[in-house]
Formats: sequence, structure tokens, C-alpha cells
Amino acid sequence: MGYLKKEVNCLVGKAIHSYNLLADKDRIIVALSGGADSLLALWFLRHWLQKAPIDYELTAVHLDMGFGGETAKIIREYLKLQGLSYHIEDTGYGPYAHGPENRGKSPCFICSMLRRKRLFELAHRFNCNKIAFGHNMDDVIETFFLNMCYIGEMSTMVPRQEMFKGLLTLIRPLALVEKAKILRMAKELRLPVTPNPCPSADRGKRQEIKDLLNSIYKANRHARNNIMRGLSHIRPEYLPG
Repeated sequence: MGYLKKEVNCLVGKAIHSYNLLADKDRIIVALSGGADSLLALWFLRHWLQKAPIDYELTAVHLDMGFGGETAKIIREYLKLQGLSYHIEDTGYGPYAHGPENRGKSPCFICSMLRRKRLFELAHRFNCNKIAFGHNMDDVIETFFLNMCYIGEMSTMVPRQEMFKGLLTLIRPLALVEKAKILRMAKELRLPVTPNPCPSADRGKRQEIKDLLNSIYKANRHARNNIMRGLSHIRPEYLPG
């Protein structure tokens, strides 16, 4: 655990310092899904709060998507035990996205859009200037390939993204950490990770991209880091247009 924690902490620190993710007097919503990524992002933001020469506030927010299960209950108990400020809200986003009125549309896109819109509203309500997500290195790479293959543009998630003319900033402190390390560390920390109850989990275009990339990673163990490095080393003179 010691080496893994040190390694991941260095990567989180690199993201925080390189992309200026944290500042004094920040008020940050941490979006919690119940998965390992968001729970570990919260853990690290609390860890850095104890040692950083700045002061900021954290509010954990969980939006229950409406699929049932024990996720909201487990998260509430964990946050109470940790003495954290939190807001948990029931929604019907999941069933709506999968409903007959949206047949033929991507339920993942609809869920994501509705969830993000509500998080923006809550950030305004709680007077927060940042929202922290648990997206990791694999998410960044997968989103790049999704956008290339299905939208036709070179874009992806970024560690820091300003919205609404700088009034709100999205931050991703785990953006430089690969998923496997996050899963291992969350398990060793005994974080209350819950399974994703969404019927579209592990399906759709993102899963196709995951499968494609996993086959590449198996053939070349350096591919993941090379792709991530390539996203910051663009040579426009060798790109058409």
C-alpha cells in the first residue's frame, strides 16, 4: 500500500500543480457516483487539504439516478462517519433516459447531460466555484477515441476546464492516474465502492472503445502512457487542415 499510495499521490500532486486545480478559498463540490474513482478523488482532496498551504471547502454530492439499490444509503453512512458536508438527491434521470420517449437515443448521453446540468445548479445554490470529478487517465483516452471515431474531432476531457466565463471550473485530480491503480488503492483503503446499477453499464460505444484499447495495451504495455503523452505533444504541421 505504501508504494502505491506514494505513486498515486505523486500523480495527483502533478495534476494539481501542473493544471492549478486548487486555490485558497475554493468551495468545491465533489461529484460522487459510488464508484472507486469519485470516492478516491474525495479521499485525495481531503488528504491534500490537510497538507496544502491553502484552505478550501468540500461538499460531497451524490445524485441517485433512480435505478434502486443501496448506493445512496451506503454513501450517506460513509459521509456521516467521515464528518463530511454532503447533499444526496433522488432523481429519475436513469429510467427517463432509458424510457420509450428516448428510444434510439444514447441513454448515457442523456443521463450525463441531466446529471451535469443538476450539478451546475447545485454549485450555484451552494455558492461553489469548482466541481471535482473522478475521471481518470483511461477515461481521458477513451473519450479522445470516442470523439475521433464518432464525432470526428480531436478533443477529450481535460484536468481543468473553465465554464460560464470562469464562474465555474471543473477539475479532475485523477486525470493522470490509470484506472487499475485507482481500483487497487480504493480496495486497500476499504472505500465503500458500490456496483453501477445502470443497465447500460459495460455496453455501448464506450465499451467498444475500451475493448479496442485493451487489445492495444495487451500488445504494447507502453501504449497507454504513450497515448496520454501524445495528447500533450501535438505536431500540427503533420496534421491535415
